[in-house]
Amino acid sequence: MKMNCWDYKMCGFEIGGDHQDSQGVCPVAIAKKLDGINSGVNGGRFCWNVEGAFCQPNTQCTKAEKLKTCESCNFFNLVKQEEGRQFKRIEELNV
Repeated sequence: MKMNCWDYKMCGFEIGGDHQDSQGVCPVAIAKKLDGINSGVNGGRFCWNVEGAFCQPNTQCTKAEKLKTCESCNFFNLVKQEEGRQFKRIEELNV
């Protein structure tokens, strides 16, 4: 099973995570329309496409901010490597 961003980053903002009750669930974890993209659960392997995602604890990023930084993210690059030719980017899906 491939890791979702919340597993990789161990952030605790997923459904049932350590921070769910105190700070809420990250929009990535509940982005059902993205389920299955890059073999992820909800937006878990397409997090760079979700505005308001909790990139760092206590920080939310806009989609524009994310697009500037995600390509240098270790998780982004792991997904890209694991998915190979099947890797999906925002530009390809027009979401």
